[in-house]
Amino acid sequence: MSIVENRKAFHDYFIEERYEAGLVLEGWEVKAIRAGRAQLKEAYVIVRGAEAFIIGMHVSPLPTASTHVHPDPTRTRKLLLQRAELAKLIGKVERSGYTLVPINLHFAKGRIKAEIGLAKGKKQHDKREAEKERDWQREKQRLLRHRA
Repeated sequence: MSIVENRKAFHDYFIEERYEAGLVLEGWEVKAIRAGRAQLKEAYVIVRGAEAFIIGMHVSPLPTASTHVHPDPTRTRKLLLQRAELAKLIGKVERSGYTLVPINLHFAKGRIKAEIGLAKGKKQHDKREAEKERDWQREKQRLLRHRA
Protein backbone atom coordinates (compact mmCIF):
# COMPACT_ATOMS: atom_id res chain seq x y z
CA MET A 1 0.00 0.00 0.00
CA SER A 2 1.57 3.24 -1.16
CA ILE A 3 1.80 6.20 1.23
CA VAL A 4 3.27 8.84 -1.07
CA GLU A 5 4.53 8.73 -4.68
CA ASN A 6 7.06 10.77 -6.59
CA ARG A 7 5.37 11.30 -9.96
CA LYS A 8 7.98 13.86 -10.94
CA ALA A 9 10.58 11.05 -11.05
CA PHE A 10 8.79 9.40 -13.98
CA HIS A 11 8.61 12.74 -15.79
CA ASP A 12 12.30 13.57 -15.38
CA TYR A 13 13.92 10.11 -15.59
CA PHE A 14 13.83 6.74 -17.30
CA ILE A 15 13.54 4.29 -14.38
CA GLU A 16 15.49 1.16 -15.28
CA GLU A 17 15.66 -0.84 -12.04
CA ARG A 18 13.78 -0.64 -8.76
CA TYR A 19 14.94 -1.53 -5.26
CA GLU A 20 13.15 -1.65 -1.93
CA ALA A 21 15.04 -0.10 0.97
CA GLY A 22 14.30 0.32 4.64
CA LEU A 23 14.56 3.74 6.27
CA VAL A 24 16.15 4.77 9.56
CA LEU A 25 13.40 6.93 11.09
CA GLU A 26 12.65 8.56 14.41
CA GLY A 27 9.35 7.95 16.23
CA TRP A 28 7.73 11.26 15.29
CA GLU A 29 8.62 10.65 11.63
CA VAL A 30 6.89 7.27 11.60
CA LYS A 31 3.72 8.79 13.05
CA ALA A 32 3.81 11.68 10.56
CA ILE A 33 4.41 9.39 7.55
CA ARG A 34 1.56 7.10 8.66
CA ALA A 35 -0.62 10.24 8.70
CA GLY A 36 0.46 10.95 5.11
CA ARG A 37 2.59 14.02 5.86
CA ALA A 38 5.58 13.15 3.68
CA GLN A 39 6.76 14.61 0.37
CA LEU A 40 9.26 13.16 -2.12
CA LYS A 41 9.07 15.79 -4.86
CA GLU A 42 12.52 17.35 -4.33
CA ALA A 43 14.17 14.27 -2.81
CA TYR A 44 17.16 12.40 -4.18
CA VAL A 45 19.44 9.59 -3.06
CA ILE A 46 23.22 9.83 -2.67
CA VAL A 47 25.84 7.21 -1.90
CA ARG A 48 28.45 8.25 0.66
CA GLY A 49 31.10 5.72 1.58
CA ALA A 50 29.32 2.38 1.47
CA GLU A 51 25.94 3.74 2.59
CA ALA A 52 22.96 5.29 0.84
CA PHE A 53 21.13 8.36 2.15
CA ILE A 54 17.91 10.07 1.09
CA ILE A 55 18.16 13.86 1.04
CA GLY A 56 15.36 16.39 0.67
CA MET A 57 12.49 14.13 1.76
CA HIS A 58 10.17 16.42 3.69
CA VAL A 59 8.23 14.99 6.65
CA SER A 60 5.96 17.56 8.32
CA PRO A 61 5.78 16.94 12.07
CA LEU A 62 2.38 16.41 13.63
CA PRO A 63 1.21 19.18 15.94
CA THR A 64 1.12 16.62 18.75
CA ALA A 65 4.88 15.97 18.47
CA SER A 66 6.68 15.79 21.78
CA THR A 67 7.91 19.02 23.37
CA HIS A 68 11.41 17.73 24.12
CA VAL A 69 12.06 16.49 20.55
CA HIS A 70 12.94 19.19 18.02
CA PRO A 71 11.82 17.77 14.67
CA ASP A 72 13.89 18.53 11.56
CA PRO A 73 11.54 18.02 8.58
CA THR A 74 14.24 17.67 5.91
CA ARG A 75 16.99 15.82 7.74
CA THR A 76 19.16 13.30 5.88
CA ARG A 77 17.85 9.78 6.44
CA LYS A 78 19.84 6.58 6.00
CA LEU A 79 18.59 3.89 3.62
CA LEU A 80 18.97 0.24 4.56
CA LEU A 81 19.97 -1.97 1.63
CA GLN A 82 21.66 -5.33 1.39
CA ARG A 83 25.40 -5.13 0.81
CA ALA A 84 25.24 -6.81 -2.63
CA GLU A 85 22.50 -4.43 -3.83
CA LEU A 86 24.44 -1.44 -2.52
CA ALA A 87 27.65 -2.55 -4.24
CA LYS A 88 25.79 -2.95 -7.54
CA LEU A 89 24.18 0.49 -7.20
CA ILE A 90 27.48 2.17 -6.32
CA GLY A 91 29.10 0.68 -9.42
CA LYS A 92 26.33 1.86 -11.76
CA VAL A 93 26.03 5.34 -10.24
CA GLU A 94 29.76 6.06 -10.30
CA ARG A 95 30.50 4.51 -13.68
CA SER A 96 27.52 4.77 -16.01
CA GLY A 97 26.00 8.18 -15.33
CA TYR A 98 22.97 6.82 -13.53
CA THR A 99 21.30 8.48 -10.57
CA LEU A 100 19.14 7.17 -7.72
CA VAL A 101 15.69 8.67 -7.19
CA PRO A 102 13.05 7.81 -4.59
CA ILE A 103 9.89 6.55 -6.31
CA ASN A 104 7.54 6.01 -3.39
CA LEU A 105 7.09 5.25 0.30
CA HIS A 106 4.95 2.25 1.16
CA PHE A 107 4.17 -0.26 3.90
CA ALA A 108 5.65 -3.75 3.80
CA LYS A 109 4.72 -6.03 6.71
CA GLY A 110 3.91 -3.04 8.90
CA ARG A 111 7.20 -1.26 8.20
CA ILE A 112 7.76 1.85 6.10
CA LYS A 113 9.90 1.13 3.04
CA ALA A 114 11.21 3.38 0.29
CA GLU A 115 11.26 2.25 -3.31
CA ILE A 116 14.23 3.74 -5.10
CA GLY A 117 14.92 3.61 -8.80
CA LEU A 118 18.13 3.46 -10.78
CA ALA A 119 17.41 6.17 -13.31
CA LYS A 120 18.87 7.90 -16.33
CA GLY A 121 17.91 11.53 -16.95
CA LYS A 122 15.52 12.43 -19.75
CA LYS A 123 16.41 15.10 -22.26
CA GLN A 124 13.83 17.74 -23.21
CA HIS A 125 12.93 15.98 -26.49
CA ASP A 126 12.36 12.71 -24.57
CA LYS A 127 9.86 14.47 -22.32
CA ARG A 128 8.03 15.89 -25.34
CA GLU A 129 7.97 12.45 -26.97
CA ALA A 130 6.51 10.87 -23.81
CA GLU A 131 3.86 13.61 -23.66
CA LYS A 132 2.88 13.03 -27.31
CA GLU A 133 2.59 9.31 -26.65
CA ARG A 134 0.37 9.93 -23.58
CA ASP A 135 -1.85 12.32 -25.55
CA TRP A 136 -2.19 9.82 -28.39
CA GLN A 137 -3.15 7.01 -25.98
CA ARG A 138 -5.75 9.28 -24.36
CA GLU A 139 -7.16 10.31 -27.76
CA LYS A 140 -7.29 6.67 -28.91
CA GLN A 141 -9.24 5.67 -25.77
CA ARG A 142 -11.62 8.60 -26.29
CA LEU A 143 -12.25 7.58 -29.91
CA LEU A 144 -12.87 3.95 -28.96
CA ARG A 145 -15.33 4.99 -26.23
CA HIS A 146 -17.05 7.40 -28.61
CA ARG A 147 -17.64 4.67 -31.23
CA ALA A 148 -19.05 2.10 -28.82
